[in-house]
Amino acid sequence: MTSIDDVARRSGVSIATVSRALRGLPNVSEATRHRIQDVADELGYVASSSASGLASGRTLAMGVVAPSVSRWFYTTVIEGIDSALRDANYDMILYNLASRGGDRERVFHRSILRKRTDALIAVGMDFTAAEREQLLSLGHPTIMIGGPVRGIRHIGIDERLVARAATEHLIGLGHRDIAQLGGDDDEGLNRQVPVGRRRGFLDAMEAAGLPVREEWMLSGRFSLVASREVINELLDRPGTRPTAIFASSDEMAIGAILAATDHGLSIPRDLSVIGIDNHDLSESFGLTTMAQDPFEHGSLGARILLDDLTAGPLSRKTSIKAAASLLIRRSTAAPIS
Repeated sequence: MTSIDDVARRSGVSIATVSRALRGLPNVSEATRHRIQDVADELGYVASSSASGLASGRTLAMGVVAPSVSRWFYTTVIEGIDSALRDANYDMILYNLASRGGDRERVFHRSILRKRTDALIAVGMDFTAAEREQLLSLGHPTIMIGGPVRGIRHIGIDERLVARAATEHLIGLGHRDIAQLGGDDDEGLNRQVPVGRRRGFLDAMEAAGLPVREEWMLSGRFSLVASREVINELLDRPGTRPTAIFASSDEMAIGAILAATDHGLSIPRDLSVIGIDNHDLSESFGLTTMAQDPFEHGSLGARILLDDLTAGPLSRKTSIKAAASLLIRRSTAAPIS
């Protein structure tokens, strides 16, 4: 039976280099990686995850904790994480909290603390002070994707600046009567996300000297269905209607577009709508949005933790501000005079 020693001897490198190359870990040149893979294929050698784990004292699994897997942002981040881990022959253990308090107990007091994983990625969620202390005391490399949490590295957009840019796009088109469709943390979402996006909207309105109508500050719960309902209620009210809506996510923005259609309104002639994300459905709805790349955020987070595990001490201790760019489609235009 072919062993890793056979591959190392034939390739002219160390056993450690063979292990790193076949697991897709860094600090191995592409030429060496290809040579080792060719030799492994020729000899019929397949790396054993269990053997590698025993040798290194690691599980060769990374934990991923998310408040839900039913929403686009979470699933897209997880797909990015999974892609990077598969390239490195690492397994992913997904903890879907799904708003059930008992699952948080399972994750933070049993599963993760029993060291079933080598590292942890948390997606778009918040932690209690006790949970954060437990995570930090565990000693695992950890990273947040989505809203920031004090004391833990973070990958994500600048929520406040991105929301301000989205609102400024509407103001630049000439809109003055603008509603904001925000969210809340009913699924354990990190509070910094809805709060930051609300503040960005208020920053833009204040800088432009525009009034903010409290009755137009609405919660769509980061849900298409809830947003459609709340915008329908807004459009049913007598009196002045907004000429534009800034939605704190594309799913909510799509809900707003559907509500406008329910009322026989034309987008963007009667109502302009902008969101944040670049959701998979956004192009189909012609939605103008502040585009981000959660797949790449997930992949980057996984690669950073894999690098940490290889390098020993944490190799990257700083948070990363991810890019977001204005993507103009047909859902925004100047208001009719």
